[in-house]
Amino acid sequence: MGGVKILLLGGNGQLGTDLRSALRGHTVLATARVPAPDSGLRALDVEDTRGCAALIAEFGPDLVLNTTAFHRVDDIERDASMALRINAAAAQQLALACRAADCAFLHVSTDYVFDGVKGAPYLETDVPNPLSAYGASKLVGEQLIRIAWPKHYIVRSCGLYGLAGASGKGGNFVNTMLRLAREGKPIRVVGDQICTPTATADLARQIARLIETGVYGTYHATSAGGCAWSEFATEIFTLAAARGLIAAAPPVTAISSATFGAPARRPPYSVLENRGLAELGIDILRPWQEALTDYIAAL
Repeated sequence: MGGVKILLLGGNGQLGTDLRSALRGHTVLATARVPAPDSGLRALDVEDTRGCAALIAEFGPDLVLNTTAFHRVDDIERDASMALRINAAAAQQLALACRAADCAFLHVSTDYVFDGVKGAPYLETDVPNPLSAYGASKLVGEQLIRIAWPKHYIVRSCGLYGLAGASGKGGNFVNTMLRLAREGKPIRVVGDQICTPTATADLARQIARLIETGVYGTYHATSAGGCAWSEFATEIFTLAAARGLIAAAPPVTAISSATFGAPARRPPYSVLENRGLAELGIDILRPWQEALTDYIAAL
C-alpha cells in the first residue's frame, strides 16, 4: 500500500508527530484542534461531525488515521461526558464518514480496556473488561467502530511516550520523572501495575507497516516485554544519568496502587501480546528497554 492519501487526526500529539515522520512516503494531511501557527496543520475538531465529513469529502483520503483521544484518566472517573463524546461518539461518526467515503479507518485504543486479572499477556481475542470510565469510553468507541464500518484497524497500545510529549496531560511519564529528579523531589511510583511502555516513534513505524497490509481488524502494538511503572522510572533515571540529563539517578520507592490513591482504577497487569502483527509477519516492535535507550539519547 504505497503512496496513499492519509488524513491524520491529532497530528500535533506525540504519536501524531511521529506518524507524520513515519508516513513521509504517503500524501498526508494532518489536523489539530488548535494548530500552532506555521505548523502546516489544518484546524479540525473531531467533535465537529459535519466538519470532519466535509474534510474527508474534500481531501478524498484512502485512510483516515485517528490518534485523538481524551485521556485524563482520573478526571474522566469524575465526569465521563467528554470522554464519551471524543473517545466513543466522535470515533463512531468518523467511522460512518469513512463508510460514506469508502475509505479505511484506523483508530488508536488502549490496554485499559482490560481488567488485568489474567496475569499473562492479553491477546486481541481476550474479552475486555475495563476498570475505569476512561477504559469504558475507549471500549465503547471500539465497539461502535466495528458496527459502523468493516474497513477498520483498531490498534491498542500502552504507556506511550514521545519527543512531542503528551500535551493533553502536561507531559508524558518520562518528562514527569525527569522533572521530579531535577527538582530533587522524592520519587514514589506504583510498583504493582505491570505494563509495557511504548515509544511513539516505534508505534508510528509499526502503524505505517500495518496499513501496507490492507488486513483490517484489531491489533495489539506495544514494545516487547513488561515492567512495573517503578521499574520503568528506575531505568529512565539510570539512562538519563549516564547521558548527563540529570546529576545522578535518584532512588525510586515502589508503592502500591492503594497507597497512591488515584481516583481511577488501573489494570494491575496490562501487558499486550502482538499476536495479530506476528501472524502477519510484521511485528517490528523491539524490547521497551531498547526503545527507551534511544529516546533518552534523543533528548
